[in-house]
Amino acid sequence: MISIIVPCFNQAQYLDECLQSVLEQTYQNWECIIVNDGSPDNTEEVAKKWCEEDARFQYVLKENGGLSSARNTGIQEAKGEWILPLDCDDKISNRYLELAAKEFDKGYTVIYCQAAFFGAKNEKWHLPEYSFKGQLYNNHIFCSAFFKKQDWEKVGGYDTAMKHGYEDWEFWLHILTKDSKVYRIPQVCFYYRQKEQSMITDLMAQQEVVQSTRAYIFEKHQQKYFEIYGRFFNKLRFVYDKKQPKIAVILGRLI
Repeated sequence: MISIIVPCFNQAQYLDECLQSVLEQTYQNWECIIVNDGSPDNTEEVAKKWCEEDARFQYVLKENGGLSSARNTGIQEAKGEWILPLDCDDKISNRYLELAAKEFDKGYTVIYCQAAFFGAKNEKWHLPEYSFKGQLYNNHIFCSAFFKKQDWEKVGGYDTAMKHGYEDWEFWLHILTKDSKVYRIPQVCFYYRQKEQSMITDLMAQQEVVQSTRAYIFEKHQQKYFEIYGRFFNKLRFVYDKKQPKIAVILGRLI
């Protein structure tokens, strides 16, 4: 079984389209856990309608705690061996689960796909090929990728201290090592809704928050950075200050 985790906060207007893309999957052995993170809108009404339509949809209501907390709540309830997070304003192609399931027995830690934007912008999302070294510098894997529940358990889930974005990047760095196998399906199976305003665009507008968030990730996973960059990263760590993300700039030149 694949457990699809759909956290929702105040975006009920997009939920139908998201869940319709789940219902249309060619691979049938799935459950979809819709987590209402204390939304003040009509998320509950929309979610319960889907639960009545198909018993594979489940609904969980919790107090607002942020995206990481909502995902953790859903995964905790999940019965599947493999987990697929799916934000309630995004959608997936009807073969995403089918194509991923074909790779489940090949030793991969993360399985994802090619992606495209839709909404305010409609075009392919050109992300670099995955490498662990590149992933240390910047996130190259979007949130809707498959991973095993047991790996989530090993690292204690998504970091709930991260309230301002980049929680996906931190999670991938937590479960991946330089020896991990990652596979990208050579088809567009994930569609990321592009809005005029989003958490990421808000975050990028607040450079101090961006810098402090990156610093938090660098510090938390410094052992993995040391493993790749050695003593050089130790020097870089002390160059960093909150007004200018110099570590990120220099690491970028090394990749």
